[in-house]
Amino acid sequence: MTWGQGPGQGQEYAAQAPSAGAPAAAPASARATGRSQLRSWLLAGVIVVGFGLAAVVLSVYYGATLGLVTTLLAIVLAAIPLGIVIPTFLWLDRFEAEPTRYLVTAFLWGALVAALLAGIFNTGANIAFQAATGREEDAMLATAVFSAPLVEEASKGLLVLLIWWFRRREFDGIIDGMVYAGVVAAGFAFTENIQYLGMAYDSGGDAALTGTFIARCLFTPFAHPMFTILTGIGIGIAATARQRALKVLAPIGGYLLAVLSHAVWNLAAITGGAGMLSVYLVVEVPIFVGFVALVVWARRREGRLIGRHLSEYADAGWLSPSEVQMLSTMSGRRSARLWARTSGGGAMLRSMRTFQDSASELALLRARMHHSAADARALDTEQQLLQTLTASRRAFLGAY
Repeated sequence: MTWGQGPGQGQEYAAQAPSAGAPAAAPASARATGRSQLRSWLLAGVIVVGFGLAAVVLSVYYGATLGLVTTLLAIVLAAIPLGIVIPTFLWLDRFEAEPTRYLVTAFLWGALVAALLAGIFNTGANIAFQAATGREEDAMLATAVFSAPLVEEASKGLLVLLIWWFRRREFDGIIDGMVYAGVVAAGFAFTENIQYLGMAYDSGGDAALTGTFIARCLFTPFAHPMFTILTGIGIGIAATARQRALKVLAPIGGYLLAVLSHAVWNLAAITGGAGMLSVYLVVEVPIFVGFVALVVWARRREGRLIGRHLSEYADAGWLSPSEVQMLSTMSGRRSARLWARTSGGGAMLRSMRTFQDSASELALLRARMHHSAADARALDTEQQLLQTLTASRRAFLGAY
């Protein structure tokens, strides 16, 4: 980005569910101190003000360069691919959903902060390259291949790194890294598409706008997420790594791979020229197929991971083997929720969702404990989750 450029299964599960693994109790919750509440409010204030300032700067820039009507048209069109991209990462996040406030923050970071930082640095780099080469075309190529990948992947990946560093209890590994990276990148692509769509409409009217929309919003809506999830995977590996060296090298390696893939993509797009369709089929489609395969593999891997670590609690009597089987596949979870809704309505469905969510958090916490990556409160958190698991099971079995 450069400025100026089925029920039966549920009944079987109910019959095999253990009555309890331990006495049920309401989950313990530590009462926040006045200082921690003040710190939370101050942090929220800083985030809101920061996002607000970035939004004002971007709004003024787009209003001045594109005009109000063109900007609004570009916003509407740029929002369309979000209906494809965001649900994909929510689907990936189904086993253990991330807090909504974090996902919203990730999107806003990409759309506002990362886009603003990229616009500033890429514009500066373009000016420097043009002064060095004396040719606008060479400067644009150098910016796209060298500056943009380095700056944009750093600005997007920074938010994923911050979430892992400051909210490690909400960061369980590779899936979380991919989800946060994908949502950040979706926000970034949204703002970037506003610029490119608006510029196309100003320079070439409806025909140019249509061509840009097809190329960027329909043919390559996952371009930015495909790059940034490599950084997210690196940070996800670091989140569960035991070795200190791997905690440092994995995020760096993921970032460098994101930069490299971004640079190759931009180079192919710029130098493709009349053969852009061939470049799309030979370079971009295979990259996208690899991205889809990676997403599917990651989700299946998390299901197996949940099943493996929940088996430890089944051995201890907290869960039954049928519950572990149900919880380790999305089809099993859907069948259990369907059974809960048809058997006891909304209240029973909510209890089943709580049961499933608590089990996922428990399994991923056990995975972090296994890799010595859990925090000092891990044992207390484990007990709270076990209590919630037992209480929610009693709630929906009692209703049944």
